[in-house]
Amino acid sequence: MAYNLLKGKKGIIFGALDEKSIAWKTALKCYEEGAQLVLTNAPVALRMGEINKLAKECGDAPVIGADVTNMDDLKILFEKSMVHFGGKIDFILHSIGMSINVRKGKNYTELNYEWNQKTLDISATSLHRILRTAWDLDAINEWGSVVALTYIASQRVFPDYSEMADAKSLLESITRTFGYYYGEKKKVRVNTISQSPTKTTAGSGVKGFDGFIGYAEKMSPLGNASAEDCAGYIAVMFSDMTRMVTMQNLFHDGGFSFTGVSAAVIEAMENTAGDSVSG
Repeated sequence: MAYNLLKGKKGIIFGALDEKSIAWKTALKCYEEGAQLVLTNAPVALRMGEINKLAKECGDAPVIGADVTNMDDLKILFEKSMVHFGGKIDFILHSIGMSINVRKGKNYTELNYEWNQKTLDISATSLHRILRTAWDLDAINEWGSVVALTYIASQRVFPDYSEMADAKSLLESITRTFGYYYGEKKKVRVNTISQSPTKTTAGSGVKGFDGFIGYAEKMSPLGNASAEDCAGYIAVMFSDMTRMVTMQNLFHDGGFSFTGVSAAVIEAMENTAGDSVSG
């Protein structure tokens, strides 16, 4: 069901790779809510993914490739987007994350630091570059909204999430600090959303991911939030209904973040202990 939350608004969606991705679901939701879109991803991701299919479903939205570590690419992206829209932008989704160390199974205590720098640059500093480019070009309308996707591993230890936890911590810090400056200058709000573990192509690459999804489901009073649910929340954050929310890390995880332990987890632990004793 659509509510016309984004009627007349224009935005850029970073990171839609395939139908599993939160960025993909968000693009569809924003279009459903009345927004006009530009879709972007790294050139290699554009070749690997199915973004042209998404573009058609979003009213033939332009697809503009951009390397988020390259300021020239970002400048061209924003300039082309403003030409397409005939004016400034109202919202941006940052749904970007990559870790070579995680992909190659490097333990956190054995990081390859060259790969680690790439992880931080692509997964976190890219948000600063995007905001800096928009700032320099005065590309975002007053009361615009920027959302970046994060994860609770920025604040708690999830061993197999490894260096991505550091990247998410940096991402959230950039959100707060740049959010302060952008709020003062243009009333632009900048927030992160900390989503439940979600079966995206990127998320599934984390060791033990399927097991953790089951654990999070048991720990969350409402269960894990789906990618579709997250897309709806992001659309609300892009809308005028949340004009005074900025510099926040907003949990969208079915209550996982504030649950110490659940009855379902206790029961599972007791059953495991019982099996061990009987064995």
